[in-house]
Amino acid sequence: MTAYVIGNGVSRKPIQLNKLNGMTYGCNALYRDFQPDVLVATDDPISRAIQESGYPRYKRFHTRKVFAGSGARPLRQQYAGWSSGPNALQLAVLDKHKDIVIIGFDFGSTHKSFNNVYANTDFYRKSHETATYGGNWVHQVDTIIRHAPNVNFTFVVSKDTRSPPQFQQHRNVEIMDIREFLKTINNV
Repeated sequence: MTAYVIGNGVSRKPIQLNKLNGMTYGCNALYRDFQPDVLVATDDPISRAIQESGYPRYKRFHTRKVFAGSGARPLRQQYAGWSSGPNALQLAVLDKHKDIVIIGFDFGSTHKSFNNVYANTDFYRKSHETATYGGNWVHQVDTIIRHAPNVNFTFVVSKDTRSPPQFQQHRNVEIMDIREFLKTINNV
């Protein structure tokens, strides 16, 4: 079964997430609009809000700091210092998925401004602020790809998405334009 790891970069806006046919992994505020099978949040304020909402009682949720009785699960210790997106991707690998499609991992912004669908909302920066540095995400995701040579990773990109060149050097990575991806999920 294909797994979909959903980041919150603006490139994912045209995708109707309810059309994804497979297990879904997501990050942070995604649960406000779409409830993935597995949700990850590493930053304390949003993790606290997710746990207090009751979400982890009926959906799988991983975080650094688990509140007793919340239903949340701890991240694996060796990845606990990593960001939410890479942790969600690592969980898909640990769950033994062999085909993983990565959506909304924009690795910064081509416009130099904050690139997140939840900009201007609780726990997020303003859309006019500078882009978040994506170097740590690139390193963490590249490490996952290198350590999982038998997993096929497909990155869905748009004209505004940064596709780190080192990913394309791996034989188990495919880069797919979002227009092609939309055709596949819409059966066009």
